[in-house]
Amino acid sequence: MATRSKAQVWQLARLAARLGRRSAVLVALLIALIGAFCLVLAVGSVSVPLEDVWRALIGQPTSRPAYATIVTQFRLPRALTALLAGAALAVGGVQMQTLFRNPLTDPFVLGISAGASLGVALVVLAVGTTGATVLAGIGWLGDLSLAAAASLGAALMLGIVLSFAQRVRSFLTLLIVGLMLGYTVSAFVSLMLHFAIPERIQAYINWTFGSFSGVTWRQLPILALILAVGLALSLALIKPLNALLLGEAYAQSLGIDLRRARMGIILSTALLAGGVTAFCGPIGFLGIAVPHLSRILLRTSDHRWLLPTAMLLGGLIANLADLIAQVPGRQIILPLNAVTALIGAPVVVLIVLSQRRLRDTFTA
Repeated sequence: MATRSKAQVWQLARLAARLGRRSAVLVALLIALIGAFCLVLAVGSVSVPLEDVWRALIGQPTSRPAYATIVTQFRLPRALTALLAGAALAVGGVQMQTLFRNPLTDPFVLGISAGASLGVALVVLAVGTTGATVLAGIGWLGDLSLAAAASLGAALMLGIVLSFAQRVRSFLTLLIVGLMLGYTVSAFVSLMLHFAIPERIQAYINWTFGSFSGVTWRQLPILALILAVGLALSLALIKPLNALLLGEAYAQSLGIDLRRARMGIILSTALLAGGVTAFCGPIGFLGIAVPHLSRILLRTSDHRWLLPTAMLLGGLIANLADLIAQVPGRQIILPLNAVTALIGAPVVVLIVLSQRRLRDTFTA
């Protein structure tokens, strides 16, 4: 009895240590995210003192009137967009990697980004300013022409993928179908690029660079609503996601409806990836790198901890990447996707070089 009691105490102590460590990780990430958020508001082509940042946020006069405009009208919506987009792409990446049990999948693996790109290409390359004008005249879509086109393209691709998801049973088959659909759509976009005039090609290329700065205060509530629904759905799927870590057979033995769970995961990821792509362009590498960084920090793949950690870390890295892209102190702006690639590519390389450790964290 004494031996058993000591073993139980030891197990409880180890569990408490793990919970304490994971809680510390969440608190540290939250503090780092707040710090990065303040840094984004203060640093840029024009440096704003932190005291003036606080005054601008609470509506008090700043030492220079321009500071209030810079913080509230330009940097604050950009920082909030980066926070939401980073969290959304990170959670979408977690779900796709768990669903397909593939460490190199991302939120765009099912062709959602390709569908959004097709919508933008049809407006920018095929119909040009006329198409944008038509979209701009449809009520609340007043200043959402490219976002509306991307949303329609992503929704179309989502409908196709969901129709296939109802008919196929294998996750691998669905993954292959999604990849082939993405390649097919990308081929159509390439053909349109080939025949388009240079001005329209440049406009499309600028969209593909990705940016958090194009979202206005009018657009932000729409983006926030879309991503909030996707994130809420992902949190409701924690139990099926944890069950899928040990395979389909184990998930079924727990009474998980695989088809329903798969549809929920795909719908959630489509909302997250489609919403971000529609408003910010195709932001790469965050959906691949952040889930693995989260697992490394937590040393577990338990989605009860992994999803909140991915949200915080995704928002943190997205804001830091945007800060680097703004090139503080300079009047130039780097392509956001170039910065995220510089951050994410080394992570992916390390993942490939440490496959054994990766398998251990995936099933821990």
